Amino acid sequence: MKTVFLTLILGLVCAAQEAPTELDPSQITGDWHHILTAADNKEKIEEGGPLTVYIRRLKCSDGCSELSVEFYAKSPEECTLINVVAEREGDIYHVGYVGSNIFEVIPVSENALVLYAENSDGEKTTKVTHLLAKGDSVTQEESQQYEELTEKKGIPPENIEDLTETDDCPK
Repeated sequence: MKTVFLTLILGLVCAAQEAPTELDPSQITGDWHHILTAADNKEKIEEGGPLTVYIRRLKCSDGCSELSVEFYAKSPEECTLINVVAEREGDIYHVGYVGSNIFEVIPVSENALVLYAENSDGEKTTKVTHLLAKGDSVTQEESQQYEELTEKKGIPPENIEDLTETDDCPK
């Protein structure tokens, strides 16, 4: 009886472990417009903050086991082009930038996706979301999905910043 019970438990545990989400490289790779961002520590994403970034391009390699992220970091005086390559473990990417970061790519539609990240700077972990679009804007539904996901991750909706109003970095 114990053997049957243990086999049942083991089967349930194995079934509960999800395989990593398959990302379609053609849906991820390309030029992107950074529309919205939010953080639970809003100072990090406000103008001049260490996580004030404008994502421009994503490129999947090796079936998205690596993800190249090209973005501008903006200080009050200038925009600096940066390219980082993140390594994937399961559904999570790892990369170093202003501390250590883990993030996941969440497709919202064919034309929009969300990056949910956690940045650890050695003192504090900051939760951040980014809404990216293939065009200059997103639909009402895509924006709503972003707002719901942001709130679900513990970031207050009032911390959402519209980057289309502050992005003056090169396209």
